[in-house]
Amino acid sequence: MSTNFVVHFEIPALDLDRAIVFYSAVFQTTLTREEIDGYDMAMFPVEDEGFGASGALVQGDVYIPSIEGCFLYFGVESIDETVARALANGGSEMYPKKSNGELGWVAEIKDSEGNRIALHQPAS
Repeated sequence: MSTNFVVHFEIPALDLDRAIVFYSAVFQTTLTREEIDGYDMAMFPVEDEGFGASGALVQGDVYIPSIEGCFLYFGVESIDETVARALANGGSEMYPKKSNGELGWVAEIKDSEGNRIALHQPAS
């Protein structure tokens, strides 16, 4: 069994179009829209041979955005630039950038849907 236990994540959205605009702008990526098991989803890019988990934004009756419970850390090159893009696209800062010593920096934002999302910038 792999030690990388997380293989997929889903982020709830109330308005999938709005969430796609937010995440595309903040993380400078393209999401692919699909319907899976009757739910409208927008898939984050994933490499089959790459490190990390696949993920999606999802809109549906069982998907309720929240700042409580589990949250995800997104790896970024620059927390400052990522937070600026989040603020420009309807997000807000929940936890300002803070050093984690030799591990790098962390911060938290609230996305356009009301979810708490963490950011991690590795040490240089």
